[in-house]
Amino acid sequence: MTAKKPQEGTPVTPGNLHVPEECRGISEVLARVGDKWSVLVVSTLGGGPKRFNELRRCLGSISQRMLTLTLRGLERDGLVKRTVFPTIPPRVDYALTPLGCSLLTPVTQLSTWARQNRAAIEKARQRFDLSVSNVVPAKAGTQ
Repeated sequence: MTAKKPQEGTPVTPGNLHVPEECRGISEVLARVGDKWSVLVVSTLGGGPKRFNELRRCLGSISQRMLTLTLRGLERDGLVKRTVFPTIPPRVDYALTPLGCSLLTPVTQLSTWARQNRAAIEKARQRFDLSVSNVVPAKAGTQ
């Protein structure tokens, strides 16, 4: 018996999320666009092209290595375009591609949601931590 492949172009719905190829693909995309630095780089480049050091200053605590890795990953995935200008010294600009621009809306919405719900989440964490700390652990061998 051969495994049934999903039809090409099948939209992702709760009914077909169990297809391993779909899960892997979705996970890979979410890992790229959902990590802290990628979200911040995309948001920052939403204001227009930036040079490497300009981006680094805007992001604050990012290391040079992490910014390089993040930009490379975003470029590889087609979200960021790197343009080298033949000047001395060479000038390199980073800008969102049309695909990267299409990510701005969900990233902005997610950021807005996080800001609006940060206090509620912190309170929920405190309630949870308090309830867990008040639970007396069972002795070995008892249930």
